[in-house]
Amino acid sequence: MQSVHIPRNSDNPDKPEVNFDAETGVCEIKGESYMESTYTFYLPLMNWLDEYIRTVGDKIRLDVKLLYFNTSATKCLLDMFEILKRYQDQGGEVEVNWYYDEEDPDMIHEVEDFETESGLEINIKEY
Repeated sequence: MQSVHIPRNSDNPDKPEVNFDAETGVCEIKGESYMESTYTFYLPLMNWLDEYIRTVGDKIRLDVKLLYFNTSATKCLLDMFEILKRYQDQGGEVEVNWYYDEEDPDMIHEVEDFETESGLEINIKEY
């Protein structure tokens, strides 16, 4: 299984940086996410999570450090959380950490909404 690395690109600042490590199970999404083709961007990440669960079946940690995301990114993130929740319900070990900027306390409410919708516990951490 291959790791995924999508660097932050100044030509496309609307796409987040992504690091999904197949060896450690540590996955990170950071930056901003407001591109028009959101589902096209996130679908391979959802597929990667599904494949990791099927083939590796080890602990997954997802660290989210998004400063801004649009409505379509919200839907894709929720889809990812639902994949992780299903894995957790099947006995898989899952940890989700959401890092927010202390100057944006409204982000806490967004994350709490993700928790409610997905049923997945999300650790909210200030950075």
